[in-house]
Amino acid sequence: MDQMQDQLAELTGSTTELAGYATDFAADKGPGFLLAIFTLVIGMWIVNRFVDVFGRTLEARKVEITLARFLRSLASVGLKVLLLISVAGMVGIETTSFIAVLGAAGLAVGLALQGSLANFAGGVLILLFRPYRVGEVISAQGELGTVNEIGILNTVLKTFDNKTVIIPNGILANGTITNMSMEQTRRVDWVFGVGYDDDIAKVREVLQTLLDADERILEEPATLIALGEFGDSSVNFVVRAWVNAGDLWPVFWDMNEKVKLAFDEAGISIPYPQRDVHLHQAAD
Repeated sequence: MDQMQDQLAELTGSTTELAGYATDFAADKGPGFLLAIFTLVIGMWIVNRFVDVFGRTLEARKVEITLARFLRSLASVGLKVLLLISVAGMVGIETTSFIAVLGAAGLAVGLALQGSLANFAGGVLILLFRPYRVGEVISAQGELGTVNEIGILNTVLKTFDNKTVIIPNGILANGTITNMSMEQTRRVDWVFGVGYDDDIAKVREVLQTLLDADERILEEPATLIALGEFGDSSVNFVVRAWVNAGDLWPVFWDMNEKVKLAFDEAGISIPYPQRDVHLHQAAD
């Protein structure tokens, strides 16, 4: 009986001691915990509000939807991580080593994904500065085609013979891109060769008549017909005209056919490469 009383007294003393520790801990750390919880709740509300305003700002500036969603998610995750680290520091958790571990992990991931990160950065730059858009025709990395899709990591082109070309955004962002759809008008260039015996005034008249008759050719800037060079077997005329971007190739091909028919009708020759060979008999 005495042993049970001793055990009960010991247990009561331990409980009292534990309660005392708890009371002291609550008195010492309680305000800090309450402040940390308050900071976490208010901080989460502020972060969510900021992310919403940031998203609406991107939408108002008409940032490409894929990039806008990514930037919004990145801002949300980054701010929440910073908030959690701050709250952990408020309750006495050592955050220095935690931040060091996160930094080392980030460095390791970055080294492992160098190529992908370069493509990702290139995609962000392309979506921000928009050197080309979906539906435009571009020439890049030796490929010519219509932009079918712009992703975060790569751009998808559809060539004119219906092939799909996938180009990483990293090399696109750091390479030369020729956008053939950015301007509303484009210049069409031709070179027409005629014989040395043909009347160049007549040639000029025929070419000008054909240009004036095509309604797709713009009046401004004015067309150009000039004698470009004296070739090996022909006199070459340079012809330049401006058209709407969508009419470039139809006008180019139609004018080639019209010039051939008009030259034939006017008796103007279109010489082909030829060489005169002179044989000299050696004297005995």
